[in-house]
Amino acid sequence: MQIKFDMIGLFVEDLAKMVKFYRDVLGLETEWDGKDPYAEFKHEGIRFSMYERKQLPDLLGQKPSYPQDLNCTFELAINVGKPEQVDAYFKKIVEAGAKPIYEPRDEPWKMRSSMVADPEGNLIEIGSDFWE
Repeated sequence: MQIKFDMIGLFVEDLAKMVKFYRDVLGLETEWDGKDPYAEFKHEGIRFSMYERKQLPDLLGQKPSYPQDLNCTFELAINVGKPEQVDAYFKKIVEAGAKPIYEPRDEPWKMRSSMVADPEGNLIEIGSDFWE
């Protein structure tokens, strides 16, 4: 059997703040009721969710540790299509509250990219399609 990744989940400190960012700044839809320790966003292709960190010790049976400040253990990558759209999207979400990490630039692997961080320091790359 071949595996298929089904979901990406973030374990978050402040679920309400993170849902607000991903809903209002990035534009992802959710039906989260504001009460449950779990929120799932509507997203084509792969499920995307968040779960409160304070629930994890009971779930895991042990106390986990977390990165501090800028979390450079993974990134979420958003493809916005044409290279010039990277600049517009970067500007839009930084003005809406994302923390800029690096401004849009042309990469040697023939795409345009930039990077921001969400309120808890998780990296989000904003990239374009590759060009010839």
